[in-house]
Order: sequence, then C-alpha cells, then structure tokens
Amino acid sequence: MTTEAANLPAPGQARTFAIIAAALFLNNTVALMLGPLLVDIAEEFDTSVAVAGQLAAATFASWAIFAPLAGPFSDSFGRRPVALMGLSLMGTCVLAAAFAPNFFVLMALLIGTGLGGAMIPPNSMAAITDVVAPDRRGRAIGAAQGVMMSAAVIGVPAVAVLASVGDWRLPFVVLGALLLATFVLSWVWYPKGPAAGPRSFSYFSRFKELGSISVFRFGMLATLSQRIVFYAVLGYIAAYLIDTYGMSVRETAVPLAVVGSGAVVGSLWAGVIASHRNRLNFAAGSALAGGAAATLVFAIDPSIWATVAIAFGGVCLLSIGWPVFITFATDVAGQSRATAVGMMGASNRLGGFIGAAGGGAFLAIGGYSAVGIFCLVAVIFSASVIRLFMREPEKAA
Repeated sequence: MTTEAANLPAPGQARTFAIIAAALFLNNTVALMLGPLLVDIAEEFDTSVAVAGQLAAATFASWAIFAPLAGPFSDSFGRRPVALMGLSLMGTCVLAAAFAPNFFVLMALLIGTGLGGAMIPPNSMAAITDVVAPDRRGRAIGAAQGVMMSAAVIGVPAVAVLASVGDWRLPFVVLGALLLATFVLSWVWYPKGPAAGPRSFSYFSRFKELGSISVFRFGMLATLSQRIVFYAVLGYIAAYLIDTYGMSVRETAVPLAVVGSGAVVGSLWAGVIASHRNRLNFAAGSALAGGAAATLVFAIDPSIWATVAIAFGGVCLLSIGWPVFITFATDVAGQSRATAVGMMGASNRLGGFIGAAGGGAFLAIGGYSAVGIFCLVAVIFSASVIRLFMREPEKAA
C-alpha cells in the first residue's frame, strides 16, 4: 500500500488492511508453528528434539538473510509486487513441506519458507507507516505487531490441535492453503500505485545511508539480543511442558494460548511506549525483567499453571522492545522505511535463528535450566547496549 491508499474509499481501505493483517498473522503463525511439532517431528525422523529445533533455526536464518534485501525493492517499486511475491513463495513452500519425505527436504522447504516470509513484515509495516502520521506511528505499529503476535494465541494452539487430530503434517497443509488464499485476495484487493519512495532503484545507497547512522546499528544489535530470548522461550516452552509435565501435544494448546497472549498484551502496551520520550529506557528495563522471568521458567518446576503464568509475564515483557525498535527505525529512516524495517527484521529473525540454535545447543549440554541462563545473558547484553550506546533522534526527543 502506498500513500494513495489513504484516498481509497472506506471499503477499499478495510479490505487492504484486512489482507495486510491476514498476511502478518499467517506469517507469524508459520514462524512460530514448529514449537508444538518438534517432539512429533523428532520421533518421525528418528532424531532428538534439540536437532529438530534446528529446523526453526534454518527457517530463521534464511529469514534473517533475505529480510533486509527485500526492503529496497519495496521502497523503490512499491508494496504490491513484494507482497504478492512473498505470499506466493511462502504459501507454496509451506504446502510442499507437508509432503516432505525426509528431514533434509523438510529443512530445504522451510528455508524457502523463510525467503518468502522475509518479504511480508517489512513490506507490511512500511505500507502502514506510509499512511499514518508520525505522532500515531507507534500505536499503529504496536497494533500491527499485536495482530502478528495473536498468532501465538490463536495460530500456534490451533497448530497443536491440528497436529493432534491428524499429525504434524496437517498444520502445514492448512497454513499453506490459507497463505495461497491470501495471495489470491491480495492479487484482487492490494492497491496499485507508485512506489513509496523515489522511482530510481537506489539499492545499495539505502543500506549505506542507514548503516551510517550509529544509533540504528546499535538498535539492530539490541533487537537481536532481545529477540534471541523471545524466540528461545516460545520455541522451547511446548517441549518443556511435554518433557517436564508429561503433557500431550493437544494438552499444550491452552497453555500455549495463554503464553502467546503475553506477546499480544506486550505489543499493544508497546504501542503506547513506542512514542514516549523514554521508550529506550522502557525497552531496556522490560527486557531485563522478561529475561529474569525466562530464566525462572526453565530453572524451577512449580505447578504447570505457575510455569505458564511466569512464561506469560516473561513473553509480555520481552514483546515490548520490538515495536519500540521498529518505530525508532522508521523515525530515523526517512524515505527508506521498508529497508529500515527489513534490516530490523533481519535482526529479529537472526535472533530467532540464534534462539532456536543456541537454545538447542544449551538444552543438549545442560538441560532446560541452561536455556534459562542463555536467556538471561542475552537480555543483560541488550540492556547494556541500549543504555551505553543508544540515543533518541532529535525529532523524537
């Protein structure tokens, strides 16, 4: 969507925002879906949960690599073609993954899923900021992030239910079909218009310009370390509940919905914080508190619902930083907003890669308590970067 979208009739605007919301929701559901499926996938392919967790790591790695590369295309040529390409590639790979004959084919298809999925959030967030005034941008991004995070409340528990009804392959069939249906609707409804930025394809200059801004670079680093913890918690909480409390995959659906709702609450709360003059301090403090909660989740074994409550609080606090960093990036990016969001998205998904891979490594070495220590170290590093090296841009001061 471009700035001309603001002049669309109300029904056109509603359709456009609906398909953007659907794309964000499905995109994040796919990003988080492997958590409740790891045990079943490990059993089918005769491997460990720690090794199966590397499927998520591979997905996030391709996501992290391609997320910044798609931004300049969106900024130069418009939001519509990038949206259509991302949805078609992601939907095709997710559907094909349902029929993967072995572990390595499944990993290859999930890497393709990451390539397509990498295009969707930066393009969608930039489309939203094209039509929202700067003073309302934080709330809009927080709301969009809330839609994305509702995948953890609705999408991931639905994945667990589908897997219990059929097997781990059924969720891939359903999500692949929904993504391709969203592609068809986007083909019909996504507005056509000129690019949001200059017509010239200034690809590398956009990266050079953003890379020259020191606070932007440190913002990417702070984002990376916070998202490591976020994805480590969401990626291994289902396996933790299954292994520690003997729950079935189906029985994890409600606890996962409760934990995931923390991401929605945190994102919506962040929508208010993202425009506050002390937003960076809030991002640092909430990360430290969330990391401490993550450490407790994996270090102690109280009742199931006490564990779920602690995980809810941790995920809520860990969700505040991401909308803050996205809003911060758009404040300093000028006409390269999709590129900036894409680069932040690369930090986000690289955090997912390290959270999945590092979490699996620490799990194999020292059990779930080691995963908690891994989380605590990462948030301490993030808070240190924010406090020592990040400052507000002048116009946001």
